[in-house]
Amino acid sequence: MKPEIRNILGGITGAVVLNLVHEVAKRVSDKAPRIDLLGEEAVTKTAEAVGVEAPTGEVLTASTFVADLASNAGYYAMIGKGDDDTILLRGAGYGLMAGLGAIGLAKPLGLNESTVARTGETKLLTITWYLLGGLAAALAIKSLR
Repeated sequence: MKPEIRNILGGITGAVVLNLVHEVAKRVSDKAPRIDLLGEEAVTKTAEAVGVEAPTGEVLTASTFVADLASNAGYYAMIGKGDDDTILLRGAGYGLMAGLGAIGLAKPLGLNESTVARTGETKLLTITWYLLGGLAAALAIKSLR
């Protein structure tokens, strides 16, 4: 298998793990980060910024889900660049940076930061979920090598 394909498959694995954890958690806890709402706001603002009508309802939810999976898969796929000796460290680092980015960049990007950073617990969960996604991607890539 080509390294690019392996890395993309690993990135998809990480993105799916991140989304599964999020979907389960938001159904069982009102303290769970709402990464989906942050994404919907980003999709809406992006559409408006380029002068197109923003989707609503189920189309917005589906558009956000696809954009989230694609962007996280592409990001996590980069974990595969490098050797096996440090892949888990890279996975953890990429996951940690994505989680910190989610909570630290929301406000500067004009998004509602309370969806991912409303309490210390929410911030910790946001970081943890992205960390899990990074580790899942690293493990998937390593196992495909």
